[in-house]
Amino acid sequence: MKILRVSCSNRGQASESFRLSQAIVEGLLGGEPHASLIERNLGGMPIAHIDTGYAVALASATEEYEGVVAGTLEVSEALIRELEESDCLIIATPLHNYTVPSVLKAWIDHIVRVRRTFRSTQTGKVGVLRDRPVYVAVSSGGRFSGEAAGQPDFLTPYLRAILETIGLRSTHFFTVEGTAFGPDALAEARRAAQHALAGYFA
Repeated sequence: MKILRVSCSNRGQASESFRLSQAIVEGLLGGEPHASLIERNLGGMPIAHIDTGYAVALASATEEYEGVVAGTLEVSEALIRELEESDCLIIATPLHNYTVPSVLKAWIDHIVRVRRTFRSTQTGKVGVLRDRPVYVAVSSGGRFSGEAAGQPDFLTPYLRAILETIGLRSTHFFTVEGTAFGPDALAEARRAAQHALAGYFA
């Protein structure tokens, strides 16, 4: 099994989202000890946003640009192949301003590509990638779920919808919330996340 981890915090391994994602990795390795882990560190090495050539190619007739891979289209192709070759995807991300950070949005713009990872039809978009488990490890300074929620959450519905667009429908979210409320709140958030993971991987 190949596990692809996409990490989005510029705090790297010190981030709560990475810490939570590592617990997910360990849970997966418990069932598949010989699995390999591929790292895509967007926080430390952000990818370029899509360029003019990419935009023109996607908006143009398929015949004219069929097979053309240059500029950020080349980056897009590499990222899509990396995803296609994985059996499992882990996204480790903070919640930024109620939604995904810009580095994750850039990755999404590369992998959600018409005529490559989805088809447009008269009844809507149809994903063409093979479904596989997706685990999203989310950290947030505030609380966005449950009775204690104090802010909107546009991250989880967006990620669920955008991943379904390309065919990835088996998405599971784990969170560490309220990290800005002091050491006790952080410790409790970590315990809650570990409890959720223990129940999932039991």
